[in-house]
Amino acid sequence: MIKNLHHLFLLFLLIIGCSNNKERIGKMNRLAESQSPYLLQHKNNPVDWYPWGNEAFQKAEKENKPIFLSIGYSTCHWCHVMEHESFEDEEVAKLMNDNFISIKVDREEMPEIDHLYMSVCQAMTGRGGWPLTIVMSPKKEPFFAGTYFPKTGRGNQPGMMELIPSLMNAWSNKQDDIQKTIKQVNEYLISTNKTASGKSLEKDVINNAYENFVERYDNEHGGFGNAPKFPSPHNLIFLLRYYKSYGQKTALNMVTKTLEKMRLGGIFDHIGFGFHRYSTDQNWFLPHFEKMLYDQAMISMAYLEGFEATKNKKYADVVEEVFAYVLRDMTNEEGAFLSAEDADSEGEEGKFYIWKYEEIINILGTNEGEKFCEIFGIKKDGNFLDEATGQLMPDNIPYLRNEIETFAQINELNKNELEKTLEEHRNKLFKSRKKRIHPLKDDKVLTDWNGLMIAAMAKGGRVLNNQKYINAAINSADFILNNLIDDRGRLLKRYRVNSAGLQPHIDDYSFFIWGLLELYQATFDTRFLASALNFSEIMVEDFLDKKNGGFFIGPNNGEKLIVRAKDSYDGAIPSGNAVAALNCIRLSKLTGDSKWEEIAFETFKAFSSKVYQTPSAHSFMLSAYMFGLESPKEVVIVAEKNDDRVKNKIIELRNEYNPHTVFIFKSMKESSELDLLAPWTKTHHTIDSEITYFICENFACKMPTIDIKTAINNLD
Repeated sequence: MIKNLHHLFLLFLLIIGCSNNKERIGKMNRLAESQSPYLLQHKNNPVDWYPWGNEAFQKAEKENKPIFLSIGYSTCHWCHVMEHESFEDEEVAKLMNDNFISIKVDREEMPEIDHLYMSVCQAMTGRGGWPLTIVMSPKKEPFFAGTYFPKTGRGNQPGMMELIPSLMNAWSNKQDDIQKTIKQVNEYLISTNKTASGKSLEKDVINNAYENFVERYDNEHGGFGNAPKFPSPHNLIFLLRYYKSYGQKTALNMVTKTLEKMRLGGIFDHIGFGFHRYSTDQNWFLPHFEKMLYDQAMISMAYLEGFEATKNKKYADVVEEVFAYVLRDMTNEEGAFLSAEDADSEGEEGKFYIWKYEEIINILGTNEGEKFCEIFGIKKDGNFLDEATGQLMPDNIPYLRNEIETFAQINELNKNELEKTLEEHRNKLFKSRKKRIHPLKDDKVLTDWNGLMIAAMAKGGRVLNNQKYINAAINSADFILNNLIDDRGRLLKRYRVNSAGLQPHIDDYSFFIWGLLELYQATFDTRFLASALNFSEIMVEDFLDKKNGGFFIGPNNGEKLIVRAKDSYDGAIPSGNAVAALNCIRLSKLTGDSKWEEIAFETFKAFSSKVYQTPSAHSFMLSAYMFGLESPKEVVIVAEKNDDRVKNKIIELRNEYNPHTVFIFKSMKESSELDLLAPWTKTHHTIDSEITYFICENFACKMPTIDIKTAINNLD
């Protein structure tokens, strides 16, 4: 079907013949009323933009005009380029205004719309990305798709000045061809979004995914595939859990090498910390420079599990660095986490992050500067080639050619003293860099991305025994609970400028619930478990496909599109369905209510055919499946009260990497709420008023013990 659709698209291109910032001060379009930073970036465009809504579609219907739909996000480099080249141009704008009703959509605020039309673009053109360009009927039915278009054509790529007249000629004179395309697109969307409860997953699909990762693994640089190379930390988490379940050392080695190479490369900001979006090359050197909150969260979780599995402190150090960046630059005064930082500043991608050799010498002095340059690959003539032209740039991206320890050994230096010196250098360079014009910060608060960061901070606080991180997770969770709940008790999606709004999606629920569950595991505060249960009930009510299993992207009362989509594939972040399934299994083990596990396994069945088709594209769903398959253990720690002695025993109990285990703490003096949430723990009491450990599996518990070593042995 996809091949046919792609072929039809090429024919359609043939049929239709597709072969300076002028800011209008004081003239703003309808986007000026938006809260989206991305839409606000376009408020001065001469294009007569509409936000997504009934007004635009009614006007298109009335005037019999096609819709020009442009989807992007605030930190998207090529979105900025297309804006400067096309949407800020008066000639292009006139053509658009005369012939289209033009709509701007922030993909981060409306993921269901983005998902639907991106799948169309990928089917029609064989590729996707942002900016996403869709031309469709007033009934939201697409007949043309693409990504970035300049003002005028380049080679085989049409420009807006050629494309728009051709499209309008087709709209006026080739309606039969357009309707044929629309019909095939609709059929494709219906077929690809149709799920039926299929066969249950089997163990073999887990091994299939592992073998696929082995085949794609880059032995030299770590990671998977060639350029561009994405961190995809959910893949690393899958491999770590595969190693734990099946003892396959190769899985662990793939992860450790990838984690080490990523930290050495230019994809990591060695001056200010945090990870850039992805690497344009194979060896993690040349990044696209935007920094996304979700990347910091997911990458941190991969390094945390790497630390748990290996006890290698350098992975914990990376987490500390990422968290330092997030708490410094990506957290507002109220404790909520902000969305992203742009790649561009002063109209140039990466300008904020790159260095000239002379700059570093001037800041650090000749001797120390040269040492820094040697270690971080800084060259007088620059150290990277321009992505577009292939020409050597006179600038440098700091990266580590070797581990600091290796450099110290080769040069017979004291490792600790060298690290101290380099930290002093980094601080000097950081202070100097702060004086530059900063990239745009996307300051909206998204429920789903905050959920991921809450999960990461809570897990990090627990694993690293750092209350600061747990407090940061609590602050964000409280912000969501206080500011992003509507009058029906439902989540809202976005908060910005003292205003909350937008319908939630499955990711908002599943990711926030994940954060709440990690907070319960970190604090044993039952209010987080109670909230996780409450939002899980709402998630089932509003999103669950009760006939075929799995969760829809949008709620029951959501946007009416061609199809109501469900998604199972992992992208930059895990799929909402995969996270929801894992949450449900964990809830089942925590509460003793088997209905949650049943929902999870029905979700696995709903997507089983897709999982078998591309197992490695479903790594997080397979992580969830492994969790349920491995007969996860429930550990109940019972004590008279929660004090430091209990805390230290829990830390000792959790010292081993046990990703398929949930922990419950029961205070005999404060047990009433836990008894309601997890009634199966009512009968668990202390022995002789000592800290008592119950190691359970499938709700059958071994003999309780007051000996911590016995409890640890029972976990294996």
